[in-house]
Amino acid sequence: MEFNGQYLTYEEYKRLGGTLDLMPFNLLEYEARKKIDAKTQRRLVGNTNIPEEVKMCEYALINSINGYANSFKSISNSGNLASESIDGYSVSYITPSQVSEIIHSKDTEIDDVIRTYLTGVIYNNEHLIYVGIEW
Repeated sequence: MEFNGQYLTYEEYKRLGGTLDLMPFNLLEYEARKKIDAKTQRRLVGNTNIPEEVKMCEYALINSINGYANSFKSISNSGNLASESIDGYSVSYITPSQVSEIIHSKDTEIDDVIRTYLTGVIYNNEHLIYVGIEW
């Protein structure tokens, strides 16, 4: 599978201190790029001159998304076990509302990262994330 149109290349990612192997990076870069495209009204799609702020934003998003993915792997590997007590033998599991809170937290963090890195960035004489209203 070939990944084209990346905003942050694997070499750039590694120079910034990234530790993922190539394929996990490609998959997370694609997801991060789609998040950026959604918030920028696809203003960067098809362009090769990507601003440094976008590259840094994508690096932060890759790390954030990867962190959440690892959290969900940990939860799933534990059989959704939230806590366990030995003496009184008590077991509790993660509830659907807790999973929903984690997902909402992830979405909020992604929005915050994009807003932090891309607010005020002008590309082709347009603000990257301005859509006429505050979000």
